Amino acid sequence: MTAQSDGWAGMGWDWTDGDDIRRRLDEGADPERWSGGRPLHRAAVFGSREVVAELAGRVADVDALEDGVTALWEAVVARKPDNARALAAAGADPWRLSIGGWSPGRLSLAGPTPGLFPVPEGVSLTDTERAAAQEADRLTTALGEFYYDGTGLACVADIDAAEAVRRLEAAPMGDEAVDGLLDDPYGYDMDESLQILGVTSVPGGCVVTQPWGYAPQMPGVLARLSAGTVCYGLYANPKSGNQGAIARHGTIEGSDLHPGGGPHENDPSREVLASYLYQHSAVAYACAFAGLRLNDRRAVVGPPDMWVELPRRDYWSH
Repeated sequence: MTAQSDGWAGMGWDWTDGDDIRRRLDEGADPERWSGGRPLHRAAVFGSREVVAELAGRVADVDALEDGVTALWEAVVARKPDNARALAAAGADPWRLSIGGWSPGRLSLAGPTPGLFPVPEGVSLTDTERAAAQEADRLTTALGEFYYDGTGLACVADIDAAEAVRRLEAAPMGDEAVDGLLDDPYGYDMDESLQILGVTSVPGGCVVTQPWGYAPQMPGVLARLSAGTVCYGLYANPKSGNQGAIARHGTIEGSDLHPGGGPHENDPSREVLASYLYQHSAVAYACAFAGLRLNDRRAVVGPPDMWVELPRRDYWSH
């Protein structure tokens, strides 16, 4: 069935107009199908409470699945409490188990609206989960909102800035040597600017940063930094979005990851919680993965504890 024949032609991101949605439904729009997906799931994230309630009253099963999750799960993950309440009022089950063994209701206990649903006796967060939620709130608040497109990071556990510099065999640079680069990093030859990194000690480890490039996430950099420990690399690619990588004990064990995105269908329990807590907060996610407890964003945006220059070598085949 095409978008033209299912009654949803022209629908995009905005599912908030209750009168328009009601008219379409009355004229035969399919409440079960939209552009290969389900209208209720779309409205749960991008719609209004009125639209969600209207669609919920027209579908055969308010807990029908799309990509393994219910519309209520989508509303909770998207932090749309009014939509979640509308779905629960229409009969959606907040305690139905979903990705990673979480239910929408129990996941909501870790978010900003823990009183979203009446909680059955015996349902709660574990002490570990509660601590993770509290740290996520603290860390995201400490970092705040800031522009970081184009930034590369390596968040390294358990070593300080001096040890990171030693592992990279990098040469310290004076602040005056990078003043011009900071004023206009993209005015310099990339082969030169990619060699220069900022390094800062933070509680729990250190951050290697490059506000203008991807060098901290290069495999050869991550492998050297992660000897005997773990680090998470992030490049906020302005063209394709956040790109993540995990290095542990000198080995790259995860790449082409998407920090700051929501939970995915096959994620384990811990990753579901982290993805929910740090959704749209890729820098905080990277820091939290490595156990770094930043108190502000200086380690990310500068000025760092020190600027250093990498030695010339192949950092891709490492």
